[in-house]
Amino acid sequence: MDFQQLNMLIPWLERVHVYQASQQLMLQAGQHALLIVRRGHITVKTEGGVAVVCSQGYACHPLRSGYSIEVPKTRGAEYGVIIYRIIPEDKPWTLAGPLSTYSEIKIHYMLDEMLRITEPELSAAEEGDEARRFRLRLMLERILYIYLYESGMKKEEKSAEQAIEDTISYMNEHYMLMLSLPMLANRAGMSEGHFTVLFKKYTGTTMTTYMRRLRIEKAKQLFQQTDLNAKDIAQKAGFADYFYFSRMFKKEVGCSPTEFKKSLS
Repeated sequence: MDFQQLNMLIPWLERVHVYQASQQLMLQAGQHALLIVRRGHITVKTEGGVAVVCSQGYACHPLRSGYSIEVPKTRGAEYGVIIYRIIPEDKPWTLAGPLSTYSEIKIHYMLDEMLRITEPELSAAEEGDEARRFRLRLMLERILYIYLYESGMKKEEKSAEQAIEDTISYMNEHYMLMLSLPMLANRAGMSEGHFTVLFKKYTGTTMTTYMRRLRIEKAKQLFQQTDLNAKDIAQKAGFADYFYFSRMFKKEVGCSPTEFKKSLS
């Protein structure tokens, strides 16, 4: 799903309601639906499909048959259902599945406003029919834009987070090798600058500091589990320079490698 489709189509609102109970949602030919969770979470399942827990948004597509929307029995939930069509109807509109957003408050406000101006009690003096329909269409387009744009952002963020997690796993398995920033950034498919920023965001420290502390912890384990001398342990932990290892060990542990070994015996 991308903006190229949205640029060529006009979303047309049919109805909007808010529910607090489970239901079966059956879409007619050409109908689409947006589920907007306002409180709690819901579980959405298609016929023969996998149940998806949804706490923000979900797009229902007519080609995926009926939808089962379940509210947890032990906790209440509230969700809006926007039924809309795409004009022209013979053009593809593939939006379907879970939706994510950083702008829940903004979407909830627009949902409330859509509910308000579709109330039968809204007087014609407040807003004419054509102006009201146009305003509803603009809000629907805005909601679709936010979901499309921010779902993509969250997907990219999740992909970056996974790349950092994979890097950390690799470092834990290959700490004894000469691991460099350029090599790890290249392995994660990022520039060195972007990798550095993301690594610190997810770990709270730089790659160099993380690597040093990891190697010190491995060295401590080797002291506890083997009878190797300090120089051999430094090498097995990934330190090419024993004097640098000794200095960093004392900085992290509070005593020299030799003193640490003596304390164990």
